[in-house]
Amino acid sequence: MTATTRIAHGMGLQPVQADWPALTQEDVEQVLGHYPALGSVGPVQWHSPRPFSAAARVATAHGTVFVKRHHRSVRQPAWLLEEHRFLQHLAQRGAPVVSALADHTGASVLALGEWTYEVLPLAEGQDLYRDALSWTPFLELPHAHAAGVALARLHRAAEGYAAPDRQTPVLVSNLRLLGSDTPVQAIEQALARQSALGQYLADKDWRHALRELYLPHHRALQPLLARQPALWTHNDWHASNLLWSGIGATAEVQSILDFGLSDRTFALFDLTTALERNCIPWLELDNGGLASADLDAVDALLAGYHSQRPLTQADLLTLKALLPLVHVDFALNEIDYFQGIVGTQADADIAYHNFFIGHGRWFAGSEGIRLLGHLDRLARTR
Repeated sequence: MTATTRIAHGMGLQPVQADWPALTQEDVEQVLGHYPALGSVGPVQWHSPRPFSAAARVATAHGTVFVKRHHRSVRQPAWLLEEHRFLQHLAQRGAPVVSALADHTGASVLALGEWTYEVLPLAEGQDLYRDALSWTPFLELPHAHAAGVALARLHRAAEGYAAPDRQTPVLVSNLRLLGSDTPVQAIEQALARQSALGQYLADKDWRHALRELYLPHHRALQPLLARQPALWTHNDWHASNLLWSGIGATAEVQSILDFGLSDRTFALFDLTTALERNCIPWLELDNGGLASADLDAVDALLAGYHSQRPLTQADLLTLKALLPLVHVDFALNEIDYFQGIVGTQADADIAYHNFFIGHGRWFAGSEGIRLLGHLDRLARTR
């Protein structure tokens, strides 16, 4: 395969060279040859800037499709099928998602050499946030409310899906480590299984950081976790993963994209992730800013969710305790990916210092305390 330079979103404000080569015209024609119902293949129209895979929008005789390619170290066919089965359940329950197309054998996953492919129809709606980086805010405050409504409805659709925890070992989001009664020991056991992560953390004082930044919140969270019913969740609820019914402030969520980080967690984990991804402008920290949380967006998102799935005082206190912790498992997952799979220590350093450590320090500072205090006041007045 001919390697083509592709620019992707990195972990900061500046675009970076993608981890994986871009899909070429030859690539997509080879893949779509396994989908004869689509007919003739036209040109590649657009390359996605998302960093963990290569994806492109491609014209065919029977409509435009989205071709997505994963390296098998990231998504083996069986791992990707876990995601597809969840999407099929959601679609059957009326959720606004798209399911992967079947190839000529009836399979929704195609394995070719070192790659795993999926082909999806285009979802309906306006892609208002197509070029938005993660951790960038809503364009309109009503979008936050609409996103909360859509997330609650997705959780209703997810109910009844009884698949076990995802077996995918890399680039999924969950609370397996920080949800443990003994998170230090849980991470130590993970390091024994994940050699690249173990090698990276060998000379880092991560235990001190965990005890200082996270264990106080963990102690508050632990008695609340037992009340959380398990639920398969999206786990990457950012405005850029939503398509919208229009271009203005009154737009509603029309389609939900990118379930790549989905796993069996619980509803409040997903809602907390939505707050963390959309309401705190983390990238301002790269330029020495305060990254002041948008409390109005917090209120709007929670109000939207509450209108569909009422939130109790205990729920809001759970959000408060979980918010400083919700990123930790995925931060370690990213370190493992960057260090062990793509071999970019510079990105592993960013994931460790800026994400794993930096976000924890923010919650210990004035802006984090302001946000947590706001959630506490919301809970106490519920």
